[in-house]
Amino acid sequence: MKPKQINRVPQQQSGGFHDTESQKQFEPTLLPIKFDILKQRFFSVSRWKSYCGEGFAAFKLYDSKGNIAERPPQKGDFMRIDIPGPGETEAKGYDWVEVTDICFQEDNYSESILITCRPSINPQDRKNSHIAHFYSSIATSTFMIARTPTHLKAAVYGRNETPNFNAGYIDVIRNLMVAVGGMMGISKVQWKKLTDGFLDFE
Repeated sequence: MKPKQINRVPQQQSGGFHDTESQKQFEPTLLPIKFDILKQRFFSVSRWKSYCGEGFAAFKLYDSKGNIAERPPQKGDFMRIDIPGPGETEAKGYDWVEVTDICFQEDNYSESILITCRPSINPQDRKNSHIAHFYSSIATSTFMIARTPTHLKAAVYGRNETPNFNAGYIDVIRNLMVAVGGMMGISKVQWKKLTDGFLDFE
């Protein structure tokens, strides 16, 4: 099985990957209203957990200087991820990613928004150059929402998922275990909770 070729989603070069997608059909008259709600959810990073229920990672948005940001994400921002279970000991239990790309695409038929993130250092501890994430810095996660005349779609595309060995010994062991679990499909189950949750308007 090969990864999907999606415009502005990084190319798969090595390691694991996943294409996690959810979509729902709506009446054409309701679709613009539902897409507005979906956009609000998509840009409210710190509320993502509330759409997924217990057992999902908690996300929090920070600006480029490492301060909490209560606004839509921007390129250069960071997301702090609190994964259930042990986190990076060096990063005080959290994993971090940097927002490297935000893309808006629209034509007469469809509209989509993509946010691409890459494992990063902890922006609140810049003296430590280690990547504070279980994946290495070549990995990416691209979050996408989209609309067509009949459907709404939410997706997460993981690319180049390889374990982060640039860490202390205990963290290397933890990163290897979490990364291998992710590459075996455990993380896809988590991301499916998010993409389904984004589209649950009941």
